[in-house]
Amino acid sequence: MNGASREALAAARERLDALTDSTSVDAGSLAEELAAVTALLHREVSLRRVLTDPAQPGETKADLAQRLLGTQVSGNAADLVAGMVRSRWSQPRDLVDALEELADLADLTAAQKAGALDTVEDELFRFGRIVSANNDLRAALTDRKATAPAKSELLHSLLGRRANATTERLVTRLVNAPRGRSLEAGLESLSKLAAERRNRMVAVVTSAVPLSDTQKQRLGAALAKLYGRSMHLNLDVDPAVVGGMRVQVGDELINGSLADRLEDARRRLAG
Repeated sequence: MNGASREALAAARERLDALTDSTSVDAGSLAEELAAVTALLHREVSLRRVLTDPAQPGETKADLAQRLLGTQVSGNAADLVAGMVRSRWSQPRDLVDALEELADLADLTAAQKAGALDTVEDELFRFGRIVSANNDLRAALTDRKATAPAKSELLHSLLGRRANATTERLVTRLVNAPRGRSLEAGLESLSKLAAERRNRMVAVVTSAVPLSDTQKQRLGAALAKLYGRSMHLNLDVDPAVVGGMRVQVGDELINGSLADRLEDARRRLAG
């Protein structure tokens, strides 16, 4: 993707992150719904052209998406898709590619919440190596004459009870809907998404007043340096917070003055 589509995908990923960071959202179910919308728009060429038509107002396209999907998927999924079609896309296919990526990311988020992301990443890598080394298996999984149920059954016999359920879902979706990609390229893409997700951390930041853009950038940079990973900030405002802000990263809580606490955390980490 390039240009407008890259910006639209980045915005959609931020909305997905904000949504799936909530403990009330079932990321696995959301992944299945986004995958279903991906399949729909892949089949319905005219529909995806309408939803990405730059001549149509964003709200008009969003309303159409809500009407079409409102009774088929959850409100969260419909809102996410509506937000995506409000954006500008360089070409219609980019919207479908973006939806597919969000579905995969939602599944990986579910694995991360379950503490299984490292396992899924390793299994995707190892399965890719197995496919590359086994021509018969690759031929069976890419045979255009074979039905989706037959391929799913084969994958279940290989991965069921041996691999994480998220790994099986991701690979099965890829095999049954390659959308022009080779199996190896699809597996490599999934492995990269898993690695990217694994290196992402979330900081819940509660401050007495809203933070400025500059403050958010500085805070994100300071936390990324402290933890050695990119940091996503979930921001909340609570007037009861006095003397700075409260920052929570995983199980670690940093209270009071941000500068003092970050310095203290650095000293403790340094031993």
